[in-house]
Amino acid sequence: MLGREVRYAALVSGKAEGLTELNAFDGALLSAGIGDLNLVQVSSIMPSHVSLADSLAGAGLPKGDFVLVVYGARTSSTPGELIASAVGVGRAEDGFGVIMEAQGSSRSQVEEDVRRKVEEAFRARRLTLAAVQVAGVEHRVQQCGGVVAACVFF
Repeated sequence: MLGREVRYAALVSGKAEGLTELNAFDGALLSAGIGDLNLVQVSSIMPSHVSLADSLAGAGLPKGDFVLVVYGARTSSTPGELIASAVGVGRAEDGFGVIMEAQGSSRSQVEEDVRRKVEEAFRARRLTLAAVQVAGVEHRVQQCGGVVAACVFF
C-alpha cells in the first residue's frame, strides 16, 4: 500500500476474546478485517482528496500489506467489564478532515467522546464542520477481551 497513492479510507471496528489480552487485540483486528495487514499508525489528518468508503470490500489489500491507519483499541482481562472503542472523521466542505479516536466503557460514551474531540479539533483550526462519521464497538469481557476501531487508508 505504501507504494500506491491513497484514494480511500474506511472506518472499521471489531471485538474478540482471546487467551491473553494480546490475542484478544489480534482477534479484534481480525474481526475488523485488518488483522492480516501491517498497520502503520499516522496522525489524525484526513486529506481532502481521500474519499470515505463504506467498507474495505474491494480494496484488494493483500495479506501482509503495509497500510496507513488511525486507530484506538482497548483490552481487558477483567471478566464482566464492558470495554469500548470508537473512531470518527470530521470533514469540512472542501473535504479536509480530522480523525479522532477514544476508548472507554461503553459504545455510546466513546462515540460521543469522538464527536466532541472532532468538534474541538475543528474549533482549534477555525474550520466549519460539515459532516461527521463515527464507528464504534463495545464488548463485555469473558476472560480476555479486546476492541478496536480504525480509519484505514487504501
